[in-house]
Amino acid sequence: MRLEQLQAFLSVAKTGNFQQAAHECGVTQSTVSRQIQGLEADLGIPLFHRSSIAKLTVGGEVLLPHARRICQEWQTAQQEVSELLAGKQQELCVAAIPSLCSYGLPLVLQRFCWSYPEVQLRVTALGSDRALKVLKDGLVDLALIMHNRFLTHSAELVVDPLFEETIAVLMAADHALAGEKLLSWEAISHYPQVVFKDGYGMQRLVHEQFSKHNLQYRAVLELNTLDAFRGVIRQGEFLAVLPESAVKLACEDPRVIFRPLQPSLQDGGKTLSRQVVLVTTRDRLSIPPIESFRALALEYIPPQFTRQAAIATGIGNRK
Repeated sequence: MRLEQLQAFLSVAKTGNFQQAAHECGVTQSTVSRQIQGLEADLGIPLFHRSSIAKLTVGGEVLLPHARRICQEWQTAQQEVSELLAGKQQELCVAAIPSLCSYGLPLVLQRFCWSYPEVQLRVTALGSDRALKVLKDGLVDLALIMHNRFLTHSAELVVDPLFEETIAVLMAADHALAGEKLLSWEAISHYPQVVFKDGYGMQRLVHEQFSKHNLQYRAVLELNTLDAFRGVIRQGEFLAVLPESAVKLACEDPRVIFRPLQPSLQDGGKTLSRQVVLVTTRDRLSIPPIESFRALALEYIPPQFTRQAAIATGIGNRK
């Protein structure tokens, strides 16, 4: 059974005439006849009484409401797809790591809302692993995450680098290590750690680094917001290994400071960093609002973090 057969059937049922149905469908009368014959062969029952007026048989009467619904559903689907390709998307869903939600992403959100006021924008703060999963499950359109090449290695995914930022240590301003200009992993291993919850890329990074340096660490508390990290850290001896994008917290609260981590042989003598990327699927890039959001993110997020990196350098060395 094909859609054009059902359309021919509906035309004949409406006009009562094969020739008029052919004119309505834009095909020849013989084509309509073949389509009806093929449909009757598939169903195993005649659909019309062939006389001066094509009148529905009992089988045709049964098929009629179903054929109407199928063709109406097809028309609705065509219209919705056309509207989607024309940028008439009802909503756009984004998942992003918390640090981007508080800094970097707001400017993009504002610009997008100006360009697409009719699109409902929904943003959810999630850890990188969870954000990538909901993207793959089709629950969001884009994910802004900490890059993990093992999780994003897929032909269906498009990965755009946004920026790279160093990793540093957040501590209370009066912490015992506050006087140090550079901190080693061995030094911070003696203090209790506050870490992100499971599913966050930073939790995995911290765990891997301590293991790489053959050090034990005490993860005494799991959190998932930067404000919560700041609130806990400023109270005492706890430490947190965080990305430099959280340095804005230090600017606002004199009771917490950042200290950079010392480059180590285990990291090839390089300063430890993380890369933040935007991820979507290839098919979504044909939808104008999604492509526009991607373009805005690539235009506005990297410059913000280039400026922030310069600011962070000064704060990281503050005594």
